[in-house]
Amino acid sequence: MLSARRTPWSGRISRLTLGLFLAAVALAAHADYAATFPTPVTEIAQKILDLHNTILIVCFVIFVVVFGFMFYSIIVHRKSRGHKSAMFHEHTALELAWTVVPFLILIAMAIPSTATLLKMRDTSQADVTVKITGYQWKWKYEYPDQDLAFFSNLATPREQIGSPRFSAEGYKPGSARGEHYLLEVDNPLVLPVGKKVRLVLTANDVIHAWWVPQLGVKKDAIPGFVNETWTLINEPGIYRGQCAELCGKDHAFMPIVVQAVTPEEFDKWVVAQKDKGKADALAATGKTLAKEELLWRGKRVYGSSCAACHGPNGEGAAAFPKMAGSRVAKGPLADHVNIVLNGKSGTAMQAFGAQLSDVDLAAVITYERNAFGNDTGDLVQPAQVKAARKK
Repeated sequence: MLSARRTPWSGRISRLTLGLFLAAVALAAHADYAATFPTPVTEIAQKILDLHNTILIVCFVIFVVVFGFMFYSIIVHRKSRGHKSAMFHEHTALELAWTVVPFLILIAMAIPSTATLLKMRDTSQADVTVKITGYQWKWKYEYPDQDLAFFSNLATPREQIGSPRFSAEGYKPGSARGEHYLLEVDNPLVLPVGKKVRLVLTANDVIHAWWVPQLGVKKDAIPGFVNETWTLINEPGIYRGQCAELCGKDHAFMPIVVQAVTPEEFDKWVVAQKDKGKADALAATGKTLAKEELLWRGKRVYGSSCAACHGPNGEGAAAFPKMAGSRVAKGPLADHVNIVLNGKSGTAMQAFGAQLSDVDLAAVITYERNAFGNDTGDLVQPAQVKAARKK
């Protein structure tokens, strides 16, 4: 008969020491723990928090009453004290009580819940309308009344995400990444405080969900379907959220940043954005950009729009091909421009013609043809991209 091998005491102590060390490391990890919701900054978010707290109290009272009776019966009427089980089958008053009382509790909980839900759906009399479209893995914001549109991407470069310390352009070597490095974007959604904002949501590819806890907004963005909700922010500030739907491999890198400003600041921002758009349009009409400017801008565009699939260093990932030594990046220039503009049917390669300006497209194509060891020497100007669009 085989006997079980006992673990030596030295081995047990080693395992215990290792366990304690790992527990200490876990406790030292930084996390934003909180006992309640983030501070609400809208009326709806406050109503949701009040409703949550009220129902939580009701559930706690029910828990105390039910388990109180149960443990009282177990302890006081136990067999060791001489009690015997009572045998009965019907008790009209008791049966009515445990049917009617829960029904009344549910009605009492349903009334404020229904009122809050109806309030959340009332998008009438909005001062500002914003259309939100989910893409893998970015958001597009459109202001129909202001004739303004732009994309919002994760701003943190990919090489900073894998390591707590990094060295990248704009940062001192070895400096620590920001506290909100997964919740930073290049273009935040700017909204005026004190104004009712109607949010119209849809998606371009798969189901996404636009979620900002402090605004009390969480709404699905579904391809081919339009959802709507609204918000009215009380305080200026920056409020962060993220996609709350499993939308693909980079779901975790699809943040939302809402910048709430005064109505006067909002009007100034709209004018500044339009001026920026005019400057880009002017550059696309015939201005020749220097190689340094194209590469600098192209690196930024690649990091926000291309690195998720093709890798920050052009190394590729899973089904996505490498950019380093790519037949597209080192092949005919016209083919490269065409695939970036129009995508590739039957693959995950998106059409960026509707997502990026001519300037950004020219810059990113130039960067791809000269980075990652490709070194073709080709420069693409915005006018070339504009001409390719017409074809």
